[in-house]
Amino acid sequence: MSGFAPSVYNSPTMKVADLGEFGVIDRLANLIRSRRKKDADAFGFRLLVDAGDDAAAWLGPNATHLFTTDTMVDGVHFTTAHSGWRDVGWKAMAANVSDVAAMGGLPLYALVTLGLPKDFGTRAIDSLYAGMLDLAEECRFSLIGGDLVRSPVIFITVALVGATGETPLRRDEAVPGDHVAVTGCLGSPAAGLELLRRGAEAAGPDAATLVQAHRRPSPHLSQGRALAGAGIKAAMDVSDGLTDDLSKLCRASGVSARVDAHRVPVDPALKRAFPHSWRDLALTGGEDYVLLFTAHPKVMEGVLPQLPHPAAVIGEIRDGEPGRVSVCDAEGNELPSAGGGWDHYR
Repeated sequence: MSGFAPSVYNSPTMKVADLGEFGVIDRLANLIRSRRKKDADAFGFRLLVDAGDDAAAWLGPNATHLFTTDTMVDGVHFTTAHSGWRDVGWKAMAANVSDVAAMGGLPLYALVTLGLPKDFGTRAIDSLYAGMLDLAEECRFSLIGGDLVRSPVIFITVALVGATGETPLRRDEAVPGDHVAVTGCLGSPAAGLELLRRGAEAAGPDAATLVQAHRRPSPHLSQGRALAGAGIKAAMDVSDGLTDDLSKLCRASGVSARVDAHRVPVDPALKRAFPHSWRDLALTGGEDYVLLFTAHPKVMEGVLPQLPHPAAVIGEIRDGEPGRVSVCDAEGNELPSAGGGWDHYR
């Protein structure tokens, strides 16, 4: 319950800002679970994973089915001052594909709900859908329909169905002694957004690399499949910042973690463009859509060679306060928290 005593947690005057995004998610998950029928399985489908992970999962006759949904809102998740509609469409779809990748699955079918004002241009709709279809084509799944509603604020909601033949990767399977690893570089999308805010989009090849990472992130589908096939149990994608997302994984697993900041992989372009703040961007920036996973050292030794460079071990799971993540330098000294991470209500 995010540290709130029951009497406070249930106060009639409490607002969502008092709990924060993930406190509200916990509250809703508890409500959902309290009302779900134990015998609700039908047609041979059995629920495996519900609220609180990257996707829901249920076991079917031939495979495990995955389902996720995500919303992007104009002025909250994107602005057309920084990205064209085609890039917005790509990103809206990529966030969902990354959730399926984090469970070790492949995407199959997507539905899209658009909320648009009545004066929204049809050419912009075409561009938005072109971006979504670009990613669907690259990742080999289909956009099959959805809904359209009038709205004073533009929003895009994607619902994506996927599947896996393996046991789904979960957030609640990390154990003390596991190594912590990531499947790629961190910090570049946040750096790209910062450059756009500064109006520095055309400031050389490093800026172009970072802006592209922000506008067109690539979900790590093949890496997720490799992790599931190698017997990895604990994983999630990095969407809200490395330390913030690792804290969520640790909280779900009832453990703590240490991150070695000097081992976190980053693109050299990030270090050149942000020589004084690259580490904070890598630790807290968000929207990286690489996979964060944990495994016993022997298992980790076997899976890392199967992943493309720069997948790397960056720390260790420990006993301790659930959700606590300490960040250390090369000498083992704990660094002060840089804050950051994304919470819609904080």
